[in-house]
Amino acid sequence: MSLASLQMPLGVPGYQYETPALMAEALAEQVAEGLRGAVQERGRALLVVSGGRSPVAFYECLARLELPWSKVQVSLADERWVPPSHADSNEALVRRHLLQGPAAQATMLGLYHPAQSLDEAARLAEQSVAGLPPIDVLVLGMGDDGHTASLFPASPNLAQALRDDCPRRLLAMHAPAAPHERLSLTLPALTGAHLQLLAIQGSTKLAVLTRALQPGPLEELPIRALLRPPLQIHWCP
Repeated sequence: MSLASLQMPLGVPGYQYETPALMAEALAEQVAEGLRGAVQERGRALLVVSGGRSPVAFYECLARLELPWSKVQVSLADERWVPPSHADSNEALVRRHLLQGPAAQATMLGLYHPAQSLDEAARLAEQSVAGLPPIDVLVLGMGDDGHTASLFPASPNLAQALRDDCPRRLLAMHAPAAPHERLSLTLPALTGAHLQLLAIQGSTKLAVLTRALQPGPLEELPIRALLRPPLQIHWCP
């Protein structure tokens, strides 16, 4: 099975690479081009990325590219409710692998806020992102359960987060099989991005994507909500 054999939605291109290294390099070049264009047009650029192990090679490739980094702001599609000093923090991952060398000139807007409850932390995080412009470049991944960002199947807030008219830009999310509570951007915040990239790796995730491309409830495989233009799908074995 390959991306070429999948029936993609009209207007959603798919790109296939022979190795993870080649995909990381291609993604970095495309993201850099999108950020340069945003800076040229609007004087600044907003890059929103995801956590996990898969994006590390992409982060390190991007960090080496020449960009007007001082005019780039980096934020997150989702975050575990842990401080940046925690080993599982997405912010810590991005700082460690992307905001290095010249890329350290970019500004980082994390989503974590200390609070008495997850809902209060989500309210504070939403306040912190409320003034942001639409995302210029969004890079998402996907889990084996079909989640993207922290939009997990069976999370109590999932139906609200997947509404096209959700009034919230960010919500508290519960990851049923994960050790930490989450904060996640909602569907309107994600789909408002100018350049939307989904990067997945391996046959298991390709099989999940194949299922998600078939009709079915969004709550079953939340990635379904993103499988529409202007999304681009990038995959490698």
